[in-house]
Amino acid sequence: MSILIVGGAGYIGSQTAKLVARAGHSPVVLDNLVYGHRWAVKWGPLIEGDLADGALVARVLAEHQVTAVIQFAAYAYVGESVTNPRKYFRNNVVNTLNLLDAMVDAGVRDIVFSSTCATYGEPIRVPISEDHPQNPVNPYGESKLMVEKVLHWYQGAYGLRFAALRYFNAAGADPDGEVGEDHDPETHLIPLTIDAALGRRPGLDIYGTDYPSPDGTAIRDYIHVADLADAHLLALDRLQKGADRLQLNLGTGTGHTVRQIVAVVEKATGRRVPVREVGRRAGDPPALVADARQATRILGWKPKYSDLDTIVAHACRWHQRARS
Repeated sequence: MSILIVGGAGYIGSQTAKLVARAGHSPVVLDNLVYGHRWAVKWGPLIEGDLADGALVARVLAEHQVTAVIQFAAYAYVGESVTNPRKYFRNNVVNTLNLLDAMVDAGVRDIVFSSTCATYGEPIRVPISEDHPQNPVNPYGESKLMVEKVLHWYQGAYGLRFAALRYFNAAGADPDGEVGEDHDPETHLIPLTIDAALGRRPGLDIYGTDYPSPDGTAIRDYIHVADLADAHLLALDRLQKGADRLQLNLGTGTGHTVRQIVAVVEKATGRRVPVREVGRRAGDPPALVADARQATRILGWKPKYSDLDTIVAHACRWHQRARS
């Protein structure tokens, strides 16, 4: 198959392109390189362009005889989405509509959509299952939920088959060390902690030490990027075997506190992480942990690399080599 990976020059998209190629398919990457990296596209052609260009999208689908799409392209900085919501709704929603319309017109039926646990908003119960109410508390989560709703209606009207995969906290790096996390600005806890340990930043801010957790810091569910990528291929296979809609959480079901992350990074690097304790950030829930049993039941998906020591070891190796 020829699979269009939109946002395939990014962190999760590049890892998925590698697995698509390893599975014997042809990954075709479409990326505007605003946050993606040309060096991360190693397993197929890169078309530099934007989903806002509907004619380009239609041409790529036709010229590369695309049979399925995996859509990663989105802006994903929560704070920025609050201060500049129109940027997020135009890019994450309107541009995805362009993609879906081009797919419908070209007769491409299958799409795997990168969604997020941010669609749930403040959790009323943990772990969070797929039937938890979806009440986003920021425009980023709202934009992803809007696309999920569009997919629902497009499935009924046009026969589009979709999988919306709601990630918890993506982490780690390619087990082979070929691609990894490189964001600017970086906001994810594990790379920030590694950089603090390696002296590349003055320290790590811990936001809130009075949460109802074993050490007072917030709890998150970290899922290895390679396990995320694997779930996308399994979801695509399930669609092509007849499923018409899938809405699934991707996580481990195990939460880790900020201080646990610090301790594992210190163990992996052999260096102390300087920390500064500051107040809670507005909107940060005490705990976000997935109930991902549906993904196991429906896809046969089981994370292989998502124990915390492995996640941190792969991330450390990537950051030490990529930035040396």
